[in-house]
Amino acid sequence: MSGRLVLGGAPLGQPGDVGPRLREVMASADVLAVEDTRRLHRLASDLGVTFTGRVVTFHESVEKARLPGLLSALDDGATVLLLTDAGMPSVSDPGYTLVRAAIEAGVPVTSVPGPSAVTTALAVSGLPVDRFCFEGFLPRRGGERRSALAALADERRTMVFFESPHRLADALADAAAAFGADREAAVCRELTKTYEEIRRGPLAELAEWAAEGVKGEITLVVAGATAAPVALEPADLAAAVAAEEAAGATRKDAIRAIVVRTGLPRRTVYDAVVAHKPPQA
Repeated sequence: MSGRLVLGGAPLGQPGDVGPRLREVMASADVLAVEDTRRLHRLASDLGVTFTGRVVTFHESVEKARLPGLLSALDDGATVLLLTDAGMPSVSDPGYTLVRAAIEAGVPVTSVPGPSAVTTALAVSGLPVDRFCFEGFLPRRGGERRSALAALADERRTMVFFESPHRLADALADAAAAFGADREAAVCRELTKTYEEIRRGPLAELAEWAAEGVKGEITLVVAGATAAPVALEPADLAAAVAAEEAAGATRKDAIRAIVVRTGLPRRTVYDAVVAHKPPQA
């Protein structure tokens, strides 16, 4: 009988996010294919897991070279656990080639689900999450990046990107040019880690902030394009903002919520609030 390939969700930063099933599979797997052996040993130490399986590296530069050996182990009945540095394998991480090869060989593929920077960033972004698309890393070259963003200008779903910290400011500035300076976004830095930071606001404002320098792992969430702006009177906009505030939102967050909901410029909503400010007692 053939073995099975198990995709393990590694913690983004907090080992405590790992459930007991991953501990069990780490301890019992015959082969552990990992992106970084040092991270494997650190994770095992943090989790109090002792593994006895054979460890092989499985990162971008050796993926294809490792396939024959791993497929042979699976054919011999081994349980192979694939672990990348953080999150789920195959999601902008090594794994896809092995998953496809295993499926084509008739090997069962399963997972021990775990954290994902994509869904975590979406959840905390404050942007609509009922429909979204994941675009991975933007192109490194400026021209290619601007072309990729221009192609997404009419995308209605919330978009999620990975980005390196030293390219973040340029990426945000290019996104502001492609989507509009007022398009709402959230920069999620070092998710779940000690120095986690979530910055929310218009793309232009975030680009200005990032220009000062940013460190850490970055997940960028950008609101999708809206339909034609809703025709609302200033009084209606002011009332909608007031309703958000009554529900507990700050003035800034209330205005942002109405901007996202209506597709109107931030200045339009802000001016409506100022124009219909209740008179002082």
